[in-house]
Amino acid sequence: MTNWAIWQPRVRTTLLFIVREGKILLIRKKRGFGAGKINGPGGKVDSDETPLQSALRETFEELGVTPLDSEQRGELHFQFRDGHSLHCVVFLAQDFKGQPRETDEAAPLWTPLDAIPYDKMWADDRYWLPLLIRGARFTGFFEFDGEQLLHHKVVVRSN
Repeated sequence: MTNWAIWQPRVRTTLLFIVREGKILLIRKKRGFGAGKINGPGGKVDSDETPLQSALRETFEELGVTPLDSEQRGELHFQFRDGHSLHCVVFLAQDFKGQPRETDEAAPLWTPLDAIPYDKMWADDRYWLPLLIRGARFTGFFEFDGEQLLHHKVVVRSN
């Protein structure tokens, strides 16, 4: 098992979810890491940007919308058996400007909150996405072998 106390990620990433009127804006990822899976928009944090700047940029690049009043809600730590590791900052927005559109990277999917397709998502999502939707703050630790989730721990934070 991973020693999270000394763990360092190779890659820093973000995810941003827009929840409005009982639905969540998801994407079907068309290329790159996680291609074919359903997730939220996001990606790598560039060296010259903050996680929030990255999340806003990636959401615009992938869907053509600008989230409004985005709040950091969670942090996710991923360790893969092949050595890949990433730290992901998760944001929640209640509104946006623009009209979601399909791009080369992603296709938008407005999904009712009671019909989230967890079977088409990464295995960890079912453990923290309901917390995000409820507005909780959380930290998650996940170990994968390929797409198989080996170990997980999610802590709800009070701050």
